[in-house]
Amino acid sequence: MKPIYLLLICSCLLTCNDGDIITTELDFEDTFESCGNIVFYKTKSQPAQTFSLQITNPVLTIDELKQVDEDNYFTTERTIDGKSNTLNLRSFKELPSNYFCNDIPPGENLLTKSEFSTNGKAIFETQLVEDDNDGIPAEYEDLNNNGDLTDDDTDGDGLPNYIDFDDDGDNVLTSAEATNFNEINFLGNARDTDNDGIPDYLDNDDDNDGVNTIDEESFTQDENPLNDITNVNVGADYLNSAISISTPFKAYRVHVIKQEYNVSIYLNNITLPTLTQDVYYFGKLKNTGLTNTERYVTPIK
Repeated sequence: MKPIYLLLICSCLLTCNDGDIITTELDFEDTFESCGNIVFYKTKSQPAQTFSLQITNPVLTIDELKQVDEDNYFTTERTIDGKSNTLNLRSFKELPSNYFCNDIPPGENLLTKSEFSTNGKAIFETQLVEDDNDGIPAEYEDLNNNGDLTDDDTDGDGLPNYIDFDDDGDNVLTSAEATNFNEINFLGNARDTDNDGIPDYLDNDDDNDGVNTIDEESFTQDENPLNDITNVNVGADYLNSAISISTPFKAYRVHVIKQEYNVSIYLNNITLPTLTQDVYYFGKLKNTGLTNTERYVTPIK
């Protein structure tokens, strides 16, 4: 899956007031987890520490996120005040298991230090990624190889191939037609029923019988040529060149476009008892399933 990429901050320096680089207490991985959409946390075992941000008002709601550019990029922020929005660095004798996401945190007897920041900003940066989940990685849907996925639209329905789950517009899903996928030689291995050099998932007449695949629904007429079969030994009529009955289609199938929101957090001007931090990259949210959605588009006949 390929998003409409946004160049985020390449690196974030961990700096003290005197300019020294901090690499000890905040040496966490660049990912974090969440409890719902109000608690965000990261952990490490050497040394045993947790770093967490808890906010009062949820931020992972699309209604609140503010769109700031044309690349489906959103941002919102919370003020860290030590009361309603808290940033906490905890140290332990050993890291408790499942410390977060519990009404009563386990392992409190292992806690050796707890530090809070009473100021700063938490910046939530969210990138919307869309994909058709058709089995073809987006980079293989750049048919003209110009690096722009938005101008490859085989069936001309207004949906670029990378978010079109029926690339050739024949009402047979790409995932059902793009078999034998091979990343080394994809086009050479993709199924091509009529051997015309056009793989089935991009061919609007798969058996080359003169009748478009979308019009080979002489039985069901349910926007699915897969289940119209005259000869069970051959398969669906749209793959059987001996059957060329044309039944004009009535409508295109509803297209389902998967949406995922990649969330990152940056912390600005935080102050803990042991360090002051101008900019800190808290990381990227691991469990983005919290923000997965779908949108539906039906091409016009």
